[in-house]
Amino acid sequence: MEARLNAQQESPAAYAAMVGLETFIRKASKLEPSLVELVKMRASQINGCAYCIDIHSKDARSEGETEQRLYALNAWRETPFFTARERAALAWTEALTLITECHVPDDIYELAKQSF
Repeated sequence: MEARLNAQQESPAAYAAMVGLETFIRKASKLEPSLVELVKMRASQINGCAYCIDIHSKDARSEGETEQRLYALNAWRETPFFTARERAALAWTEALTLITECHVPDDIYELAKQSF
């Protein structure tokens, strides 16, 4: 698989900003690395990006994520494999990724607010 765009080459400043955000999330936030990867992978599934799904599934595995949970991620609501905190993060991810279809519902906002 190949990325369509080499962001680092095409826009070094934008790429540096993305790396800065990633560094903040990894080092300064209290988000679990495995949760970060689940969120990235779920957003990539929604966006239909095979390249990103490939990368994030490998990164998730390196953070200790199980095959079972990765395979069930697109049906997370119907499985018992995810914690309440993970469910809040996944619901928030879906709402933000699909924000043009409908704004983030208040119940999802409240769930995310309670968990984070």
